[in-house]
Amino acid sequence: MTWSKNELAKIGASDDLHISPLRDDGVTLGTPTWIWSVVTDGELYVRGYNGQASRWYQAAIRQKAGRISAAGMTRDVGFESVDEAINDRVDDAYRAKYAASPYLAPMIAARARAATVRITPKEN
Repeated sequence: MTWSKNELAKIGASDDLHISPLRDDGVTLGTPTWIWSVVTDGELYVRGYNGQASRWYQAAIRQKAGRISAAGMTRDVGFESVDEAINDRVDDAYRAKYAASPYLAPMIAARARAATVRITPKEN
């Protein structure tokens, strides 16, 4: 399943994405964590500020599923790590969306790049 253009536009313009990967039981959602998100090449991406040490990142990669809330929408989603090739375009999207933030530099540095995750919607 893919995001609609309308959904991606709303999420891309929003600064309120909360991510809740499933816990180790595979059923219970984790505590929602507010994170930055960007849209690149028709896909939704997030990164762990603390890199692969981020707890939500570890749960997302391990469980591959959870839920996000963004732009007034709540969706069950899948998570997958990405290959290095997309990271330059994801960096560009972070630069465009968060240019004024003092937190931009760490989000496009090697630590956060190593924790880039693609989020895909699941059928409801």
